[in-house]
Amino acid sequence: MNAETSIRVGIAQGAVWVRVEGKGNFQNSTALKDFAREMLARGHSRFVFDLLSCPMMDSTFMGTLAGIALKLQAQSSEGKVEVVNLNDRTRSLLSNLGLDQLLDLQATGQVGVEVSLASDALLLKKEDKKEQAQTMLDAHQAVVDANPLNEAKFKDVLEYLRQDLEAKP
Repeated sequence: MNAETSIRVGIAQGAVWVRVEGKGNFQNSTALKDFAREMLARGHSRFVFDLLSCPMMDSTFMGTLAGIALKLQAQSSEGKVEVVNLNDRTRSLLSNLGLDQLLDLQATGQVGVEVSLASDALLLKKEDKKEQAQTMLDAHQAVVDANPLNEAKFKDVLEYLRQDLEAKP
């Protein structure tokens, strides 16, 4: 992850809060996926992603959000993933992939969770190329699983990532 991006996490108001400060992209998706997996394992069923300071997202990051929501749905009928403080661009990106049917998108949201999120930044490790490719494959598959109409958009990407993973030792 570059110096311009950080992901702050915490638990407040009965939810796991994730504040993305900077770009949401493939470079920070593995850490986010791992964090969410741990929170799901601990029994959390409500996630709030605050994108107030996130100007854009790539398809891997959006797929990671979709993957978290799909896992949560499989675990709990009461699970919920909210995405708050969207700007027009981030809302459009998620909606164009049909993820607005899976995620609860809100233009505004509470910003009063500063205290809980102030000290806990998600630590991002340097991941190897195979781990990064697997995260990208999982994320793009989640986008297709969330909305089958996305298969045509990501067919070539999925095929490339599968071949890339097979070729890596």
